[in-house]
Amino acid sequence: MPITTCVFDAYGTLFDVAAAARQAASEPDHTALADVWPQVAEHWRTKQLQYTWLRAVTRDHTDFWQVTQDGLDWALEKLGLAGDAAMRERLLALYWELQAYPEVPDMLAALKANGMNTAILSNGSPDMLNGAVQSAGIEEVLDTTLSVESVGIFKPDARVYDLVGQHFGCEKSEVLFVSSNGWDACAAAAYGFETAWVNRAGEPVDRLVAAPNHHLTDLTGIPKIASA
Repeated sequence: MPITTCVFDAYGTLFDVAAAARQAASEPDHTALADVWPQVAEHWRTKQLQYTWLRAVTRDHTDFWQVTQDGLDWALEKLGLAGDAAMRERLLALYWELQAYPEVPDMLAALKANGMNTAILSNGSPDMLNGAVQSAGIEEVLDTTLSVESVGIFKPDARVYDLVGQHFGCEKSEVLFVSSNGWDACAAAAYGFETAWVNRAGEPVDRLVAAPNHHLTDLTGIPKIASA
């Protein structure tokens, strides 16, 4: 079946998760981040994801805002910055205003011009996702934002991927799922979606049940893949 629906992970795929630490490090009040912000961003993201997986396995669900705070607290303690409450609050505030990658608006506009359904499918809570979408100015080129909060478990549980068919009434084979997380792209491929992995960091493919159908370094090629 031809692709009718393009679905995107949010954090790290459409939105630059390093932007919060990078922006805070450039501000005069947070010079302690100047040399370590890349490590803050990396540790923050790693623990954020790990906590979603652990909570899914242990059936101890909480919303993504809580695991985002928990991941940041771990990262700041790891780097000896745990005592700076103002820095913590600034980093968390900036997470609601993450920058979209430069190619995102034109890419989404091209998909809509080609008649595609477009959506976000994310671990993010609805409020967080709405804030990021509005901050990036891409609400007009997205049909909907789907959050794991409606099923109460994080990716890669199949109930999360089920949300796409439930919303759009489409078959799995009609969906192009796009993620910068290799494990997410692999899981979606195993689920039955056509998948594109945006491998910005040049990482190896995860050794899982299935592999992504397409490998990209950014999102510019998505409209061509979707219409092929």
